[in-house]
Parts: sequence; C-alpha cells; structure tokens
Amino acid sequence: MKVPGITEIPPTFAATRDALHSVAEQILAPARAAATGDEFSLVVTTGGFGTPPLPGGGCVRVDGLELVVEGADGEQKRTLLTTLRESAGAVGLPSEGLSDEALELDAAAAALVAEAYVLADGVLRDLYGEALPGAAPTGNQLWPEHFDIAIEHGEEPAGKRATYGLSPGDAAHPEPYFYVAPWSPPSDLTIWTAVGFTGAELNWAQLLGAEDPRAAALQFFREYRDALVLRD
Repeated sequence: MKVPGITEIPPTFAATRDALHSVAEQILAPARAAATGDEFSLVVTTGGFGTPPLPGGGCVRVDGLELVVEGADGEQKRTLLTTLRESAGAVGLPSEGLSDEALELDAAAAALVAEAYVLADGVLRDLYGEALPGAAPTGNQLWPEHFDIAIEHGEEPAGKRATYGLSPGDAAHPEPYFYVAPWSPPSDLTIWTAVGFTGAELNWAQLLGAEDPRAAALQFFREYRDALVLRD
C-alpha cells in the first residue's frame, strides 16, 4: 500500500535524476562558487535544491523543471531547464564547453527527487538535534559531486565518526536510499551490508512499506549511530 508522502519510483526517474545532477554540478555549484570565491555546496530549497543565500542576496535554485534566479530584492526569473548551455546563460555563467543536448526531465521524477531531499533534510536535522557531546555534527549540505545530502557525526579519534545521508540513487542503486558510511571501517561487518561501499543502507522500497517513513529513516540512523558509539 502506498504511504502518503512517499512516492513510488517512476520509470523516468534515473534519467531525470542524472539530468538534475548535471545541473547541480555544472550550473548551481559554479554559480555559488562565482559569488563566494570557494563555496560550492548546495541546500534543499522549495521544489528541489539550490544555493544558500548568496553574499549579495538572492539565490539560484531548481524548482521542479524550472531554473529560478532570485535577486536580492526577491524578484524571480524563471526559465525551463532545457540544456546545460542555456542554463549557464540564464545564471550569467560562461557556457563554453557545456552540452547543447536536451536534458531528459520528467515532472513526476523531479518531484520525487525533491520529495526525497525534503524527507532527508528533516531526518538529518532530527539526528543533528540528538548529537552527543563530542560528536561535532556538521550541518546539512547537498554535495553536487555525488548529489547526496548529508551530515558528519561522531568522534573521529575514537573511530566513531560517519557520514549520514541520502543519495537519490547511483549506478548501483536505481532508487533513493539513506545510508551510513563509517570513516573507519568496522572490524565486524555483519550489519554493514551496503552495496558498493562499507556501510549500511535503507532503500526507498523499504520506506514505502513503513507506517511513518520519517520515523523509520531516523530509527535507521539511530541504530547505526549507536552501533558505532558502542564499538570497541
């Protein structure tokens, strides 16, 4: 049975996810770097993802299938995402070398990417709020290179630090998944059974069957956080 607030994976998902990934990595991250000099990470925004507020005000973000350039005065310029080259021009970036091929985008699939990020953003904030003394958690950041939203948490010298996050999917995962990736590989890998990396994962299909997906994702993070905290 479909759980309200969690959407099943449409067949267009992988192509749309990959297209949005390219926009994050080749348009939004460079737009933030151009404005800040060195910062390039992104955040969850209305309808998708984008830059945090830029030094001069405003932001650049993706809302569904639209690229939104918001000025310091709040005025918005919206254009449909078509190609990387046209998107670069829309945000005032050099377009040389960027693709003229049409981005493969579907509204339902883009909405699922946004839904996954909103869910993960809330769960990661909950986990951050539970941080133990010495855990030194970082704030939520969406990393354009891998298109993950994640935080870091735990005492590194004690081998208890890990990255906690959500990936919208990759070559080894056709659907979004939550993950915990320890910085120091555990000696006993019995519960660390992720595909393609040393860690643990909770996939979207498992969340579809959960009565409360947010609670299920948070419990997943807690289980593996506690396993690291209690490790020898």
